[in-house]
Amino acid sequence: MGASISNWRLAQAVSCIGQLGVVSGTALDGVIARRLQDGDQGGRVRRALEYFPFPRMAKRVLDAFFIPGGKSKDAPYCKIPMHSLEGLREPLELCIVGNFVEVFLAKEGHSNPVGINYLEKIQLPHMAAIYGALLAGVAVIIMGAGIPLAVPSVITALVQHQPAEYPIYIAGETGGGETFDLLFDPARFVEDVPLPELQRPDFLPIVSSESLAKILLSKANGPIDGFIVEGSMAGGHNAPPRGRQTLNDEGEPVYGPRDIAKLSAFRDMKLPFWIAGSAGSAEGLRQALASGACGVQAGTAFALCEESGLLPGVRHELIRRALAGESHVFADPVASPTGFPFKVADLSGSLSGKEAYQQRKRICDLGILRQPYRRADGKIGYRCAAEPVAAYVAKGGREEDTVGRKCLCNALIANAGMPQRLADGTDELCLITMGDDLVDIRRFCNPGKLDYSAADVIRTLLGA
Repeated sequence: MGASISNWRLAQAVSCIGQLGVVSGTALDGVIARRLQDGDQGGRVRRALEYFPFPRMAKRVLDAFFIPGGKSKDAPYCKIPMHSLEGLREPLELCIVGNFVEVFLAKEGHSNPVGINYLEKIQLPHMAAIYGALLAGVAVIIMGAGIPLAVPSVITALVQHQPAEYPIYIAGETGGGETFDLLFDPARFVEDVPLPELQRPDFLPIVSSESLAKILLSKANGPIDGFIVEGSMAGGHNAPPRGRQTLNDEGEPVYGPRDIAKLSAFRDMKLPFWIAGSAGSAEGLRQALASGACGVQAGTAFALCEESGLLPGVRHELIRRALAGESHVFADPVASPTGFPFKVADLSGSLSGKEAYQQRKRICDLGILRQPYRRADGKIGYRCAAEPVAAYVAKGGREEDTVGRKCLCNALIANAGMPQRLADGTDELCLITMGDDLVDIRRFCNPGKLDYSAADVIRTLLGA
């Protein structure tokens, strides 16, 4: 869920109850850097780093980012180095450490499994992120927004502290593309200490159709342990409709019968699967189990519970609007630079508003979703359809591809209460993603209250 919305607190709360808590693996390098600059309230990051197996790496991260007492509210967060094909050490170390810390903290206080969820589209940090999560003992790796054929072999190599490769898509300057096999060698980062023995986690790709699941089973370079079958009503990034895209009167992609996964085909695969996308209810769970699924993956309900990383004021306003029958979720076909439809919740003062979006000065200072491309001189450059239009066009991008694109990198971290302070003294605005079942959030709420817990969600889902 976003960046640091399904954080360690939420995953820990869910796992403590006996369900699978899953942390968001998005931008954990940036998240840990900002937590440290905010003074590491409660000292949890520093406590986790006492257990990190490579002490010198932990010290380098602390020395670079920790500010005792926290930075001034008026001061911007320092920029962190962006990932690149060159494999620079500093961003990779920060990524390893950030993923370790989030999984480690989520596992504290219980002995139940914890998972982590990644976006395949964010390719450059994949291997460092997975290695950090493995060092912390992650039990399940989930990945969506793409076709992660190479992830199984990456996991196989990294659990043995062996080199791994991941194919990175490189766009042509004005079209076409190629792949580059990016190498990640743990030997660059391990220190003169005994290497921990790592356990292989289950790997569960997120798929929207049985055909995609079959491609993964036939072409992935290692074992697939099950699937998350996600429909178009889920929050975040959705798979585009199959076939030629058409839009409804509101400008949303139209999904048809071809976009409904055939659950009988998943039963025939003889692998466990879970249903996602407006399945977060007791009835949704009953239907999933009746279809042969092992259960459901729920996002929206947990994103609005009190253990979530979402800003409390934002949580309360979204719940208040839902209880009043005023909530609205829009499947924006162009907001995400990835090109995938992206669910956006209507919220005053956020980038979901046209005026706020138009007033924001475009900037690309995090680069999480930037795309490598081959320049005319043969060298590699990086671009993002949400960066300044002139810069994108100068890099061979088409101006029409920039229309409506929004900086998800900054907005999603702002959702978790760590917005970048801008030169004009304002903060980056939020952009909230929710699933279509936001309208039914009442089922989890206690009478007269806007707060509910992860335990309330689980009791409701289980029909208790």
